Amino acid sequence: MQVTETLNEGLKRKLGLTIPAKDLKSRQDAKLDDLKAKANIKGFRPGKVPVAHLKKIYGQSIMSEVMQEAINAAVQETLEERSEKAAAQPKVDMSEDQSDINNVFSGAADLTIDVSYEVLPAIELMDFKTIEIEKPVVPVSEEIVQRELDRLFLERREYEPKKDGAKVENGDKVGMSFEGKIEGEPFEGGASDHAHVVVGAGQYIPGFEEQLVGMKKGQKGDVKVSFPDDYSSPELAGKDAVFGVEILHIDTPTDAELDDEFAKNFGVEDVDGLKNAIREQIAASHESMSRQRVKRLILDAMDEGHNFDLPEQLVDNEFEGIWQRVMQEMEQAGKSFEDEDTTEDDARIQYRKIAERRVRLGLVVAEVGNLNNIEISEEEHQQALIAEVQRFPGKEQEVYDYYRKNPQALAGLPAPIFENKVVDYVAELAKTSEKEMERDDLARLIELIEDD
Repeated sequence: MQVTETLNEGLKRKLGLTIPAKDLKSRQDAKLDDLKAKANIKGFRPGKVPVAHLKKIYGQSIMSEVMQEAINAAVQETLEERSEKAAAQPKVDMSEDQSDINNVFSGAADLTIDVSYEVLPAIELMDFKTIEIEKPVVPVSEEIVQRELDRLFLERREYEPKKDGAKVENGDKVGMSFEGKIEGEPFEGGASDHAHVVVGAGQYIPGFEEQLVGMKKGQKGDVKVSFPDDYSSPELAGKDAVFGVEILHIDTPTDAELDDEFAKNFGVEDVDGLKNAIREQIAASHESMSRQRVKRLILDAMDEGHNFDLPEQLVDNEFEGIWQRVMQEMEQAGKSFEDEDTTEDDARIQYRKIAERRVRLGLVVAEVGNLNNIEISEEEHQQALIAEVQRFPGKEQEVYDYYRKNPQALAGLPAPIFENKVVDYVAELAKTSEKEMERDDLARLIELIEDD
């Protein structure tokens, strides 16, 4: 096989490969010999079909298969000899002239192809010991534990229907339907045919539950609220809304005490045991949020600490995936770029940067993992598959079969686990200090993280 390099600029490579006709013929003859032993053709005894006859019938289809196999083998062999790793599947071009193709098929000419690809960049890893991280620490105060205990008591205590004509009072469980509107237009997620709320438990937007007090069963009315400026949905944050509400039923709490008997419903011996369980649950939630924040800080530092050429094809592919999702979300929401105070050109620039960040971090994470023997166990792989299957209730078998039939998709499932392992490895090397903060402040930091 003859190899000629025609382009070597940055990460881009282009090679001309010539596969001799005799190699193709040798491969074709081997396949015809194998077929001869299996062919069952009318007029011939099994195993006695002349090769020339088989070639007349199957020669072209076998040659097509031979050419594809020869091209794949030639590309792989060439990359190995050049000690190069392609960033993505190399692009193969061959002559479109039918006479050239016929000559190759007939064995009269060598197969000449052009192979274009980008190599993976050489990555010089930063010194991870230079990274400085402030790990958020959110204390679990007794006030927080008591507030959660009271909320749990309000939600789980027994209720009984109020008499007709009775009004909603603080502590009642109310069944209601509602539809929210902003500037007279309904918004996504702002309606329900039958929702429940324990008045005073703080489950709804500030000011919502208080306005239900005094309403009667069957009564309709408007509840006017303002979404907080730091509301989790940015498109609603800071906006005024009016909810048309109808009270479907009102239930009042039965006589009950927040005592040891109530605590036993949760599998603990007494109220103190329930408090301890709540405290542990809150602490675990705070730790999860803290890890989320630390991960972002680590990834930011890894992104800023590495500068190398990125394979354009990887960036293009990543950008197209992001852009397609953005366009689908905007279409579903009925929004335009003007609604987002930007233009399509500016949005493309912004999302291109996100794509570049993802590709850069993906390459760095892979390099850290490879150099430090960070691997995914078979058990972790199975756990990732189970977790993915459980995301689709009612379609578990369908999802399971999909991944079993698509090895590439299956191989990508543990990627988040691998990334977390690498981040943990880097975090061990980084200089970490602790910073105490409130849960709401940490939640706001996490909400500000863009989806990248």
